[in-house]
Amino acid sequence: MQAQNGDNMHDVVIVGSGPTGLMLAGELRLAGVDALILERRPSQELAGSRGGGIHARTIELLDQRGIAERFLAEGKTVQAATFGATQLDLGSLPTRHPYTLALFQNHIERLLLGWAEELGVQVRRGVEVTGVAADDDGVDVRLAAGGPVRAGFVVGADGGRSVVRRSAGISFTGPDATRSSLIAEVKVAGEPVQQGKVDTRGIHGLYPMGDGMVRVVVTEAELGPAIEPAMEDLRRALNDVFGTDFGVHSPAWLSRFTDATRQAESYRKGRVLLAGDAAHVHSPTGGQGIGLGLQDAVNLGWKLAQVVRGVSGEDLLDTYQAERHPAGARALKYTMAQSLFQKADPRQEALRDLLDEVLRRDGAGDPIAGLVTGLDVDYGPGTGHPLLGRRMPDLDIAAAEGSTRVYQLLHQGRPVLLELGGPALDAGAWAGRVQHVAGTYDGAWELPVLGVVAAPTAVLVRPDGYVAWVGQHTAAGLREALALWCGAAG
Repeated sequence: MQAQNGDNMHDVVIVGSGPTGLMLAGELRLAGVDALILERRPSQELAGSRGGGIHARTIELLDQRGIAERFLAEGKTVQAATFGATQLDLGSLPTRHPYTLALFQNHIERLLLGWAEELGVQVRRGVEVTGVAADDDGVDVRLAAGGPVRAGFVVGADGGRSVVRRSAGISFTGPDATRSSLIAEVKVAGEPVQQGKVDTRGIHGLYPMGDGMVRVVVTEAELGPAIEPAMEDLRRALNDVFGTDFGVHSPAWLSRFTDATRQAESYRKGRVLLAGDAAHVHSPTGGQGIGLGLQDAVNLGWKLAQVVRGVSGEDLLDTYQAERHPAGARALKYTMAQSLFQKADPRQEALRDLLDEVLRRDGAGDPIAGLVTGLDVDYGPGTGHPLLGRRMPDLDIAAAEGSTRVYQLLHQGRPVLLELGGPALDAGAWAGRVQHVAGTYDGAWELPVLGVVAAPTAVLVRPDGYVAWVGQHTAAGLREALALWCGAAG
């Protein structure tokens, strides 16, 4: 049941206005649900540019909402990813976006905020959340000053040290850190020059960013404490590695990260849910972080909206855990494996070289490329047509209304029943919730990693772009799929 909105009562409260929180809020507003973001920062401004980069499936998700071009216009595309020492060719992946987009987090947040504000998302800034307390009817979000704020559901998108997760009592487990690195954006004495080095400690480098600023990454000699570092820590680490501290000064940003890996035992506890770094943290190796959070948000948003609107029961939220937890765990395995190669060690170098021999064989790197890009995510039952549970290809459809792309049909975040030359279908009691499009497509159906698959005569595509039902000259199973994913008939 939707909330009767007031200053302190909301359908959904999202804690954190990072990329995950903004994407989720946009998804909820697109579905007509009241979403309030509570953010500790006084503005969207970040200290420094932070991490950067999103991969193909994440760009597809933005394309599904009609906003990918905003990001592509400001970033730089790179058609390669690395595993060990092997360059994986992304250019041959069956997607309109066969590349990684290099774009720093501060720009990603700015663009997502613009979209969210267009949809009417509310953001309350300078608000510190201290805990949550859930009951059968809702959740109280406790604040350091004022409050509490009441919500039907609360989503913690408040990072690896999530107050929401800890307050809800959800365990956060995984391998401890083995090393730590400092990352900073600073000025240096003299002309900035790119430097790079790999040794037994790890990877170190200085990379000019323009305007006299330099991004510095340096691995510490010993595992650093879980506190923010000082400039003296940075100078000492640089001297240890390079024999000079380069005269670093005027930091715009200085932080410490580790290779610790943690995942929430559950992404949901009643009316409290987790997404993004609140649900999983890992080494930044491979640029998975922002994309994983956005994929969480797009998976959760439409489901939570249907529950809030009373269209679906709360058991639909269990599919968020069932789908995103395994997908997150698999991505974390990749980051752990990749981080092994980020230091000079004869044994690890031997393994890296052997992997390189294997991955250079034709097609051998495809599974890793599918994993890195998120294009191989499979929410399917493991039986039936291979499209079930996988992302829908962005086909060019010829329809009576004119040609269109599948992802254009998803711009409003509604499910799509797509007929492609088979028997006429009827969405029945779900017709008001489902776009029904008849058209033709004569090309091959190709999935990442799996390759060409049998062409169906119809598909039901969920709002997040994953296939919920496949028709092969029959409507068998359609009503059941509509009931499962689109809620009660009516």
